[in-house]
Amino acid sequence: MTTVATGRMPQRAAPPIAHGRPIETEYRPRTPIDAARAIRYQQRGAHDPSQTTHGGVIWRATRTPQGIATLAVRVERGLVRGAAWGPGAAWTLEQLPRLCGADDDPEGFDASRHPLVAETHRRHPGLRIGGTDLVFDALASSIFEQKVTGLQAFAAWRAILTWFGERAPGPTPRPMFAPPAHWHLIPSWAWHRAGLEPPQSRTVVEAARRRASIERAAAAAHDGDARDRLFMGLRGVGIWTSAETRIRTWGDPDAVSVGDYHVAHEVGYALTGHRVDDDGMLELLEPWRGQRQRVIRLLELSGAREPRRGPRLHPEDHRGR
Repeated sequence: MTTVATGRMPQRAAPPIAHGRPIETEYRPRTPIDAARAIRYQQRGAHDPSQTTHGGVIWRATRTPQGIATLAVRVERGLVRGAAWGPGAAWTLEQLPRLCGADDDPEGFDASRHPLVAETHRRHPGLRIGGTDLVFDALASSIFEQKVTGLQAFAAWRAILTWFGERAPGPTPRPMFAPPAHWHLIPSWAWHRAGLEPPQSRTVVEAARRRASIERAAAAAHDGDARDRLFMGLRGVGIWTSAETRIRTWGDPDAVSVGDYHVAHEVGYALTGHRVDDDGMLELLEPWRGQRQRVIRLLELSGAREPRRGPRLHPEDHRGR
């Protein structure tokens, strides 16, 4: 979809009348895995226009290297069924096992170092960390979430994709939209109306101008350190955004979101019974180096939560300025 930088929101074209037949596949994991949890991690809030769950089916609208696609996934016992529409349908079905966490191998993970980790790992042996292989969309969504509440970031993501994304093909349960093809053409007033802070919108736009080179460099970077150097070399991108991008793109089992508003506190409370800062979190996670994101996921599943004290953080609305 070509976007014209006017003062009005873009007008949506009518959806196609016929969706055509999808192409389909089946993926049978070698061992039992929680594929649904791995895929749902990619959803950006309850009203994400690019991913939703309806009637037991997970729907995803994506912009693949082969073009836009809609993927519908039904997870059954020992079997994952996928159907896809659009020019990128074949790519999404080929990538489906990685989305489910097929390449995430917990072999050698020593959960016994802490009783809570061990017990949660015993209860959730199928936990896997999946990846999308879509570098720029993961980077953009992570930038949206820098230093703001989740609600604020998700609302901005929903607005930008609905206004400037491309309507997903196929019989989606509600109108769905793949991320924009040309993030750098989104006008400044649209970012403002969406409620995204100016530093974040500038970072997305500047990165989008270098999208092709970023994606080439990411394909050549084969470990977390190299990927951190790549992403943190972009203006406005720090260690938190790089880690989140690594997790969403490649399912990195070791990435740690240093600088997160909650993660260090939650890790500290779960492992020691009291809060720690980022340095304290890294020290606690060091015995699991190589698997630190896995430990964080297990602690999230454990149910260990620090009692909430004080008021919630409320987003600042700058749109009326």
